[in-house]
Amino acid sequence: MSFGAGDGHPPVEIRTLALDGPQPDIPELCARVSEACRDGPTHVVCDVRAVKEPGLATIDALARMALTARRHGTPFRVTGASGRLRALLDLVGLVELLGEPEQREPAVGVEEGIEPDDLAV
Repeated sequence: MSFGAGDGHPPVEIRTLALDGPQPDIPELCARVSEACRDGPTHVVCDVRAVKEPGLATIDALARMALTARRHGTPFRVTGASGRLRALLDLVGLVELLGEPEQREPAVGVEEGIEPDDLAV
């Protein structure tokens, strides 16, 4: 699927794969990701709406698919994740696959600015 911006920007090409079932075939999924990346799409998206009971096998499959896409230099993200899958991705540190910014603590050693009228704590 390609989307042209019409404003001089190159078109965005997205390849979508689907993940379903509690025990995904990881080698087959990674082969599909490699095949999808072969023509140089700008993004690969994995639709997980059909995953009803996500578990560690689902997380493993998504992590390996993302790694495969990264090795090809293609961004990978997940769409259609249920609340439970989102929580699992967050728990294992893979929430970035959802394409949403993480909420992080400020970097160590970074000081906040102080306004003249701030009260001392």
